[in-house]
Amino acid sequence: MRKIIHLDLDAFFCAVEELRDPSLRGKAFAVGGRPESRGVVASCSYPARRVGVRSAMPMSQALRLCPELIITPARHGEYRTMSRQVMARLRAMTELVEQISIDEAFLDVSERFEQGETLARSLQATIREELALPCSLGVATNKLVAKIANNTGKAQARGSGPPNAICVVPPGEEAAFLAPLPAEELWGVGPKTAARLAELGIKTIGDIAHWPEADLAKRFGKNGVELSRHARGLDDRPIVTQHERKSISQETTFERDVADGAHLRRTLQEQAADVARVLRAKRLSGATIKLKLRWSDFTTLTRQTTLPQPTDDAHLIASAGTQLFEREWAGQPVRLIGIGISGFQTGLQQPTLWDQPDERSERLDAALQSLRARFGDHSIRRGLDLDDEDIL
Repeated sequence: MRKIIHLDLDAFFCAVEELRDPSLRGKAFAVGGRPESRGVVASCSYPARRVGVRSAMPMSQALRLCPELIITPARHGEYRTMSRQVMARLRAMTELVEQISIDEAFLDVSERFEQGETLARSLQATIREELALPCSLGVATNKLVAKIANNTGKAQARGSGPPNAICVVPPGEEAAFLAPLPAEELWGVGPKTAARLAELGIKTIGDIAHWPEADLAKRFGKNGVELSRHARGLDDRPIVTQHERKSISQETTFERDVADGAHLRRTLQEQAADVARVLRAKRLSGATIKLKLRWSDFTTLTRQTTLPQPTDDAHLIASAGTQLFEREWAGQPVRLIGIGISGFQTGLQQPTLWDQPDERSERLDAALQSLRARFGDHSIRRGLDLDDEDIL
């Protein structure tokens, strides 16, 4: 019987900020960008949450809900440092640690002789005493139930501060624990699936568990089979200690909407150069180029294209991204633009007759950016970037 612990650091960014500035404790504050710069809430304290402030909310909206809200800029370097210290404590307990994000992880402690709850309480105390950070934990026989247990424990916590919750689901009680919870709590049940389930009269996880699996499979395909298994508390996924990177991307949210085509194309070129540098550093090349655009009304679209062969060349990435951009952009203001690459192949590509060596290509990109900064955006361009009107 496996023993799985799910750990979540409570309001992690805010907890780190309170260590830096203890005067923030007990106050409504948010970590994120300024409203005049179209900032969003990256994290918010529990007093701020009580008046409706939430992560990913525009900071301007957060201020309307809580006029006295204190805004603190994000210090991602400090958060990464603290996260590494937390993960080191987890790995001191077991080597089987799957880090999900900067503030969340699964542990498989099946080989430890202690009870799962005992290990969870020990881990919570260690992180509190050595790092002064609050955290909540869920304990169960698999990842699915441990995660939902943690969410449930935090939701049931009382008090004005961090939940510091521990919720344990004993072996054999997984289905009974899940049964009364809303169907949306189950992995794989998003808004659309929840609406279709509601049409069938299915409102709780227990309702899903009692529904014929064959009918769920007919209505939802493979996902229907997974829904049936998960609703009964069944999940045999292992702890994954290493994750393969699936994409590399860069995106920019402008302080003010941009309708200047030259500015947008230049931003894509700069982003492509950043993506290419990461590719070369990791000795990767990719074939699928993705463009992301967000208009001023928050409508967001993504478009992608696949190159004939994988590349790590900034110009090829920028060229593909720009072609996608030209197909979609009709002069309307742009709030966000981004470019990414996936479909990775390990190892650098063999250069063709027309390719430049990586080092020379990087020096060329740097020189172009330097000249544009001194003499203007249109002072110099590659020949391949010119269209017919430019040449004529």
